[in-house]
Order: sequence, then C-alpha cells, then structure tokens
Amino acid sequence: QVQLVESGGGLVQAGGSLRLSCAASGRTFSRYRMGWFRQAPEKERELVAAVSRSDGNTYYADSVKGRFTISRDNAKNTVYLQMNSLKPEDTAVYSCAVDELGMYSVTYSGAYDYWGQGTQVTVSS
Repeated sequence: QVQLVESGGGLVQAGGSLRLSCAASGRTFSRYRMGWFRQAPEKERELVAAVSRSDGNTYYADSVKGRFTISRDNAKNTVYLQMNSLKPEDTAVYSCAVDELGMYSVTYSGAYDYWGQGTQVTVSS
C-alpha cells in the first residue's frame, strides 16, 4: 500500500519554471517505476515522464523533452518533476503514479497501481 501526495503546482507565466514533488508514505518505492501524468480538461490523460524501477532510466514525452526532468530521491521516498520553459499547453492537472510491476509500456496508465490526488499547473501566456 502506497499513498502519494503531490505538491508544487500553481500559476506561472510562460517561460517560467515549477518543480512538482510527490511524497510517498507507508513504504519505500525505490524498486518501483514512477511516472508523472497530466490531464487537461476534455483531454485524455497522458504520460509526461517516467523513471525506471531499477537502473533509473528515464522516459519523456516528445512534447516536454529538453524542458522537463524527472528525478527521484529514494532516501526520501520522493519523486520530482522539474518543469522549465513552461508553455500554455502544459496547463493540466499533474499526477504522480506508481507501477509496482513495471512489465507494461510506461505510457499505459492502467498499469500504474497507485495515484496521487493531482496538482494543478496553469501557465499563462
């Protein structure tokens, strides 16, 4: 059982930066795949970034490559999403998620077992 709490969202102007944090409670997740998803109104949830459960390999959606960085601090049971050069199209609710098995594609949201409540990111033009 894992409980996730996101923080760090807010309102920022285009070109600005935010760092999202996802703190886990209960037990460590160093062995689990971690992902950041986002969902804008009337749009499907999409994977933004993920970090592997073992070697730390990362995945990024094409739309955020070079701008976003996912990282994890296993000692603190926390995963981060550093977002730079934000654009209005980045506006969405961002949620972190845990995939215990990591045997499906990182983009398949149904493979993730635990989800945070989400944090709103709004980028103004």
